[in-house]
Amino acid sequence: MKSKKGLSMKDIAKLSGVSVATVSRVLNNNGRFSEETRKKVMEVVEKFNYQTNLVARSLRTNRSQIIGVIVPDITNEFFAAIVLAIESYCFLKGYSVFICNTNEDEEKETAYFKDLIAKGIDGLIYISGKSDKISKETLLKDIPIIFIDRRPNISSNDIVYIASDNYKGGVLATEALIKRGCRNIMILKDIRNLSTVTQRYLGYRDTLMKYNINLGEEYIVNVKKVDFEEARKAVKESIKKGLTFDSIFACTDWLALGAIAALKEEKIAIPDRVKVIGFDNISISKYSHPAISTISQNPEKLGKTAAKVLLDLIEGKTNKTTNYILPVELVLRETT
Repeated sequence: MKSKKGLSMKDIAKLSGVSVATVSRVLNNNGRFSEETRKKVMEVVEKFNYQTNLVARSLRTNRSQIIGVIVPDITNEFFAAIVLAIESYCFLKGYSVFICNTNEDEEKETAYFKDLIAKGIDGLIYISGKSDKISKETLLKDIPIIFIDRRPNISSNDIVYIASDNYKGGVLATEALIKRGCRNIMILKDIRNLSTVTQRYLGYRDTLMKYNINLGEEYIVNVKKVDFEEARKAVKESIKKGLTFDSIFACTDWLALGAIAALKEEKIAIPDRVKVIGFDNISISKYSHPAISTISQNPEKLGKTAAKVLLDLIEGKTNKTTNYILPVELVLRETT
């Protein structure tokens, strides 16, 4: 292993006064060594601009030091924050990250998966997706896989599921509306049976039952696409149909924003006549007018947790495939 200047690991060991084995441990961040030793080695590395030969290292360790991340929409603020947290954590641990944006296209997702496997990735992180269905082909690959906000329909010892507590979020949102006198609570949600959506709905349903409030099917409003315009149209249609509601639990902040636009167009006062709570706590919820009450997730923690668990599995630091459910918080603003 030599740099363009011909410096080898043996040279680094001699210049820093340690063994070649110690230099290897420091460069690979693997094994025991003191902070003083690390500084000595890294001073020499930086002075002579030493670079390890990644191809040789991958042959020796049977690892590429590369992970793949499949994301449905990189322009989505929530997903982007997760990806940034993953990339930041992995970079510090010496791993490169291939990020593949599918735009919620299943064919594109399959193609990306095959391409990542061909590149010899050490592990994979799936962020959400169009459905919870995972192909058996995915599980035939002998690599650990982390799913964020996407509970796979197939169980495996190589799979870890990480998500926010979506059920608790549904409970907190619905209970907050009930405690403010609401009884006719519309839920505005994705029509797809995704695990995240289902859990938020179940939290809503169970909380209504807890407070002895009848759940009318007419108050369950589904949208085919989770965006501002679809939400605006859905709420306006409900109003035109004569549906009487005093609040809306929107399962994303973008749905909440579309609902608010519809209410404004119909000259329905917020929060006096209709209260609104969203989900995610993206920046637009804070800066919209009125500012949106919401359920706050922590995308940075989701990303960091996923990255840490994946690298631990790759490096054999753990063989546990425990699922992780991260806490959420209720953030009250002007819409309630």
